[in-house]
Amino acid sequence: MICSKGVVVQPQSGSNEPNANDKFDDEDYPAYSMGSAARILDTTPAFLRSLDEAKLLTPQRSEGGHRRYSRYQLRIAARARELVDQGTALEAACRIIILEDQLAEAHAINAALQQRIDDRAVDDDRQS
Repeated sequence: MICSKGVVVQPQSGSNEPNANDKFDDEDYPAYSMGSAARILDTTPAFLRSLDEAKLLTPQRSEGGHRRYSRYQLRIAARARELVDQGTALEAACRIIILEDQLAEAHAINAALQQRIDDRAVDDDRQS
């Protein structure tokens, strides 16, 4: 489910600690406050809270308890906003997005499996 996509990035001790560039490139790093996310998406904080209530998105929380959104979550919220603006009920929009995400994941798995099959066929041809 989409809400389980988020990854918590916590500083680690020693040389393995993520640097600023790693965080910047991380699709799942919760870099955006609710206000920033709402401005980026040209929507309201209430709409973002409704996505949380519908369990489409589960934003991380700052130490102060404020919602923090990742770029991945912003794309999901933008898709929800698009569907709702087209007249789709929020619950239906959430279901559509979840199904789209599952389909994309299935396509990626199929592509990876097909690549393994192709690689094995090449290896078999080389051995014969």
